[in-house]
Amino acid sequence: MVKTVEEKIDLTVEWIREQVNLSKTNGILVGLSGGIDSAVVGCLIKRAFPDRALGVILPCKSNPKDAQDAIALAQACDIDYVTVDLTEEHESLLGKINRRLEGQDVKNERLALANLRARLRMTTLYGIANSLGYLVAGTDNAAEILTGYFTKYGDGGVDLIPIGNLLKREVFEWARILGVPEQIISRKPSAGLWEGQTDEAELGTTYDIIDDYLMGFEVPEDDRIIIERLHDITAHKRRMPPAPPKF
Repeated sequence: MVKTVEEKIDLTVEWIREQVNLSKTNGILVGLSGGIDSAVVGCLIKRAFPDRALGVILPCKSNPKDAQDAIALAQACDIDYVTVDLTEEHESLLGKINRRLEGQDVKNERLALANLRARLRMTTLYGIANSLGYLVAGTDNAAEILTGYFTKYGDGGVDLIPIGNLLKREVFEWARILGVPEQIISRKPSAGLWEGQTDEAELGTTYDIIDDYLMGFEVPEDDRIIIERLHDITAHKRRMPPAPPKF
């Protein structure tokens, strides 16, 4: 029997409760970026644990609108939230790294900068989660998992992924039902890794096409090649680090 979206939401909320209870932790938190994926997860964990859910807003050389939208989401779904500005820590750590690498052949400084930001956020989320005895919820959707569009040990460093089976178009559908503010729903998807960065420009294809691929539909050949290449080169992100065989 085909389930309605509301039924799927209820089942996901119950699954979140089960995961937290199985872990014998006290509650759950999520980093709120101001984007639609974290907004949906924020609403879900609030439903699962009305008194033991927390949103964490982590500005880090970010567009101020990101934090404004994150606060708007927290208020809309009535989830408690805290803000920890990581800009100073990020600049300090980056400066130390750059000084140590002076004179070296640096290959991709922008990517390193962006991933450092994501990993600094991860360590902050776990610092808060460990202090409270909470789990950390991830915000990746099925398209991002397929293409490896997440930072290894950054936003990919989480305890559970409540929307990991959702197509991007389903995330939008759930967002409207959950009451996510329109200003968030209408934003261009972006990981906020650098000024003007958007997901689809970086991926080289669109979420609609990736969703169609996931559903087994025929997609343009150029896009299929991009999607499968991304999947192949990011395989290491979806598995545990390898170890040699026992000798």
